[in-house]
Amino acid sequence: MQRRLLCLLVVATLGACTVGPNYERPVVETPNAYLYEPKDVAATADIAWWKQYGDPVLDQLIADALANNKTVKIAAARVEQAAGALTTQRSSLYPQVTYQGGAARQRLSEQGQPSTGIANPDNNFQALAGASWELDLWGRIHRLTEAAQANLLATQEARHGVILSLVSSVALDYIALRGLDEQLDVAQRTLANYAESLRLMQLQFDYGRVSLMNVEQAKTRYETAAATIPQLKQQIVELENAISILLGQNPGPIPRGKSIFAFNLPQVPPGMPSELLERRPDLLQAEQQLVAANAQIGAAKALYYPSISLTAALGGISTQLGQLFSGAARTWNYGGVVTGPIFTAGSIEGQVAQAEASHKAVLLAYQQAIQSAFADVENVLNSRTELANQIDAQEKLVKAQQNYAKLAQLLYDGGYAPYSTVLQAEEQLFPSELNLVTVRGQLLGSLVNIYKAMGGGWVENATSMVDQAQAATPGGTKTP
Repeated sequence: MQRRLLCLLVVATLGACTVGPNYERPVVETPNAYLYEPKDVAATADIAWWKQYGDPVLDQLIADALANNKTVKIAAARVEQAAGALTTQRSSLYPQVTYQGGAARQRLSEQGQPSTGIANPDNNFQALAGASWELDLWGRIHRLTEAAQANLLATQEARHGVILSLVSSVALDYIALRGLDEQLDVAQRTLANYAESLRLMQLQFDYGRVSLMNVEQAKTRYETAAATIPQLKQQIVELENAISILLGQNPGPIPRGKSIFAFNLPQVPPGMPSELLERRPDLLQAEQQLVAANAQIGAAKALYYPSISLTAALGGISTQLGQLFSGAARTWNYGGVVTGPIFTAGSIEGQVAQAEASHKAVLLAYQQAIQSAFADVENVLNSRTELANQIDAQEKLVKAQQNYAKLAQLLYDGGYAPYSTVLQAEEQLFPSELNLVTVRGQLLGSLVNIYKAMGGGWVENATSMVDQAQAATPGGTKTP
């Protein structure tokens, strides 16, 4: 009889009907190609692209950040938390076996009570093993497990997104830092030139060759350049501190490598718009959140159906410890409980409606994230093209202004032009040189943004670097 009952339960469980919709990836309308993708692309989407800059210092900074950044470690802890939640939820699919043991001694009052012949005080010993199992006939537990699995995957993709953002931030900040260093060099060289011009102008004034207005003009130009230097130094310190935090260390100086003009320009990775769905962590995270929301609909609809739970217990109860496991002390029981809704005043309907509305919102967010991702890639590809054109024009402008400043000085020295011509030429050259550095940094940074927008296998490679660093740390563990 017991075997027959067990067989019926196995058949019923295997033939369980999982209610609710099964997940299917939504149909997404994707462009056939990017509008601004250049022709000179290279298959670099899956490699450590930051090494293409050719600066070992940048490579080491990124390695240090991947090993020590606190935000990455927090993301890893979130993955472990989600893995634990999945393990907890999945355990409900299987029988739960427990044990219980106890010993007690008691004396009952005999005042006014007839003698029963039972020892008073008496002992009570018990040892029991119990089991319980909720049969998932309608798939409620399966749907909740499916949602927990999707939440784990979404958390893992969120971690990949943190790593993607970290690598990009370190590269962008380091490029910006080297740009500020170059601008500081330009400002200091310019200030030294202006100081020499001011000294010569002061000598000419002392001998009556120029007016005081010429001296004050030279002094104004000098002080303007001097005022730029403290601003640049302040920005450098702030950026060094920001990079230090990304590296997971206290604020402090950052080592320097190549000049911003010595950096190599990384090649643009190729890609199709449809590939973003598999390459960008934020889109993969959004899809897993959609999977979880879809599973919650089935879990809510399963509440309409009855729940069947089986329980059993086996053990012994005795007044003598030595007889606890004897045949006479044996005790057992088994049974089942069926519960189901009759009238809930709309409680289940409300949960189903809530799950369906949540799914609708997550679906729209997923579709919007895809469209935003397409726009991100188009923007950074176009930015890279226009910045390349801009830097070409800016280099020509600086060259022309340098020649103009030299000619103006020669004409002034020969008495063929007023000093105002020299001032005008040099005042135009200084901001142009600063702007050239800025545009150069923006061009280098645009390549960082392209790799960030396109995602790719390099994120998995960076994640492996993080896992290896954590495994090498005492007490560190590899993220599930």
